Amino acid sequence: MKRRDVLIGLSMAAALGLAPFTATAAEWPAKPITMICPWSPGGGTDLLLRKLAASLSKVVKQTVTVVNTTGGGGAIGHAAIMRAKPDGYSIGMITFELNSLPPQGLIPFTWKDFDPIMRINMDPPALTVQKSSPLNNLKDFADYAKANPDKVTIGNSGPGSVWHIAAAMMADELGIKAKYVPFDGAAPAVTALVGGHLTAVSVSVAEVRGQVAGGNLKILGVMGETRSDLFPEVPTFAEQGVKATFGTWRGIGLPKGVPPKVRAKIMTSLKAAFDDADFQAFAKSAGLSLAYQNDKDFVKFLDKNANDVERVMKSLGLAKKK
Repeated sequence: MKRRDVLIGLSMAAALGLAPFTATAAEWPAKPITMICPWSPGGGTDLLLRKLAASLSKVVKQTVTVVNTTGGGGAIGHAAIMRAKPDGYSIGMITFELNSLPPQGLIPFTWKDFDPIMRINMDPPALTVQKSSPLNNLKDFADYAKANPDKVTIGNSGPGSVWHIAAAMMADELGIKAKYVPFDGAAPAVTALVGGHLTAVSVSVAEVRGQVAGGNLKILGVMGETRSDLFPEVPTFAEQGVKATFGTWRGIGLPKGVPPKVRAKIMTSLKAAFDDADFQAFAKSAGLSLAYQNDKDFVKFLDKNANDVERVMKSLGLAKKK
């Protein structure tokens, strides 16, 4: 075909309102994909996303690159996901902080400014005490706290952190009062508990795993939807009559406006990557609780989680007054 004919064809297409040829959903992905991580390399979120990216690359037969866009307690990376070009080639990992930063007035957007398409995992907190403690279940803990008001101390990973919120939610559901002791991360909180400086900690199962296995600590209950694979003998809060569930979570979000057919292909491809044996094995070995939800269920979860987090942060005096 002559160049003149091509130009005429394009002119006719423009006159008829037809766009020039572009990549379609059937061709996605026609080029490499970028996955944005709001957290630093080497952390749990980064490692999980890199493994998922490797599995996605196998599924779609394209290079999938993880880019760490960090700062502001997750604010900068989440903003980068939200503002990315909605063409299906920028995919982001959204995390719990998307629901904890807005009540504090630290970011001007919420989860509703994203297109959430898949929850990947949820790590619930475990109420953990010393192995030598006479407390063996949630009822024991609640009874002790009620008989000893203001003496119960629960360590967490920092002011306003997910485990601080978890501690307050636990106390609220158990109908007790407690003092919340912040540390610079979960590890020092666990160390303080082992040393006898706290009544309990409210961090994840994975974070107390070593000390429980070593015989220094014991878990009274897990605040998850199901029992932990790491300690299947430990009952959930719900099984002990306390119906609250909570935890830190990770999922996949897109900038709003990705074409529906491309979005559908992304969802199908990511589910295949999630189901990949290598990804499943990695998550299990890392002690990360996989908890898949499709886009509709993830949206429902995010809405409830955001409301729960804001309510607890208000009770802790951590929410910005409107």
